[in-house]
Amino acid sequence: MEIIHTIKALKTFLQTFQNEKKKVALVPTMGALHKGHLSLIKMAQQQADVVVCSIFVNPTQFTDPKDLEKYPRPLVHDIKLLKKVGCNVVFMPSVKEMYPAPENWQINLGPAEFLLEGEFRKGHYQGVTQIVKKLFDAVNPDVAFFGQKDFQQVLMIKNMINHFNLPVKLVSCAIIREEDGLAMSSRNIHLSTSDRKNALILSKSLAFAKDNFKQLSLTELLSQAVTMIKNTPGVVLDYFTIVNGDTLLPIADKNEKNPVALVAAKVGETRLIDNELLG
Repeated sequence: MEIIHTIKALKTFLQTFQNEKKKVALVPTMGALHKGHLSLIKMAQQQADVVVCSIFVNPTQFTDPKDLEKYPRPLVHDIKLLKKVGCNVVFMPSVKEMYPAPENWQINLGPAEFLLEGEFRKGHYQGVTQIVKKLFDAVNPDVAFFGQKDFQQVLMIKNMINHFNLPVKLVSCAIIREEDGLAMSSRNIHLSTSDRKNALILSKSLAFAKDNFKQLSLTELLSQAVTMIKNTPGVVLDYFTIVNGDTLLPIADKNEKNPVALVAAKVGETRLIDNELLG
């Protein structure tokens, strides 16, 4: 497994494969890897000849400096996991490498940028798309893999790809969950034992919405799911909503295409998000 720290060295390494028309896949991460990330690597291995996993904690997407500061960075652990799963290349640039000079980044990501997470974390998706575009430029991938858990992020990256008309295929991969249903997340490490138990209400509320989607009205679904969460100690709900997966606007009719239930809440001191496809 190659470990590369500069864009120039990465481009040089990948050039041989690209000259031979080998398919290159990118799995962008911020490290603190878990089985969810590894599932993306395995999916990429099935669809490409060379898999590049990037590890970069991107400062421009953090709206709270404290969140950036406490983001876990277990690099030795991450490298070990990537070697075990057979990843070809790990790209671990410095902040200076990715942002050599101050820059202004503001692109039109559509109205959905300002909904849900966009409302709670203003400017977050500008930072996300800024770094993903830089990674695309560095790797020049044929295909890129992202986790469905960050549903809105995937939509924003799709919009960024369309904005620049990039020749990259985006693949959204299913959420990987713990045995008890909790969505795997790098942030789960911050949950205390009681927080971890209380956090299960997020996946339970989503499962309730999925199981009862055909039987109950939208009003009943939302009301009961919200009540479940609000009755759980240590959990402060930001939103539970059922939306059109293309626009992120609340659906008015259960026959609308691509319905998705999305939830975000603070459990103890840790903010978690999760979702479930209802279609």
